[in-house]
Amino acid sequence: MGAKRATAVSLATFHDLFTRLGNIPPERVLMDPAPGTATPRDVLRLYEKHKRLFELVDGTLVEKGMGAAESSIANYISHLFYSYLEARNLKGLILGEAGTLKFLKKLVRIPDVSYTHWDRLPGGKVPSEPIPDLAPDLCVEVLSKKNTRLEMERKLKEYFLAGVQLVWFVDPKRRTVRVFTSPDDVTELTTADTLDGGDVLPGFSVPVARLFADLEVAPKPKRKKR
Repeated sequence: MGAKRATAVSLATFHDLFTRLGNIPPERVLMDPAPGTATPRDVLRLYEKHKRLFELVDGTLVEKGMGAAESSIANYISHLFYSYLEARNLKGLILGEAGTLKFLKKLVRIPDVSYTHWDRLPGGKVPSEPIPDLAPDLCVEVLSKKNTRLEMERKLKEYFLAGVQLVWFVDPKRRTVRVFTSPDDVTELTTADTLDGGDVLPGFSVPVARLFADLEVAPKPKRKKR
């Protein structure tokens, strides 16, 4: 009887855990260290030892799911940001898909791309800490199959609570970009539209279609038979 009750309690506890994390797939949650006990040191240890990226949410390690297509889009956006800064002789901190940041207490997130104005960096230099206590001006998330709607809604609220000004959700499946200036203010762009940098990156623009152009390679023309 006691064993059955303990099992029921455990199942209920895990159900609550996955619900709070946004109904993410169970395989993305690391059970060692036990949920609720993990620290930023565990995030660093797992990356240094196994090259696996984990976010820290309420003391729980959640593996960041990202495939080749998502990584390709994120790298291209980073390239666009660097080109934007160089063309205007500006400086800013651009971090890619391994740019681990502490947004709030007990919250470590890894945006696929982030941008921070240089004058917001402590001491006007790139942080030396492996997990800086820093909320960027702009966060970009390239959605993957393993992301859930509730997970991204939670992440969106956390970003703005920490002080982020602009968030982009890039969706390779739907070929859209959702632009958030707050958790409740969103504009959805399609491949017929142009994405701009708003007040964070004034003058920046790119056709939405270009973000997805490299995902599908055009077939080679057939050679004519002689």
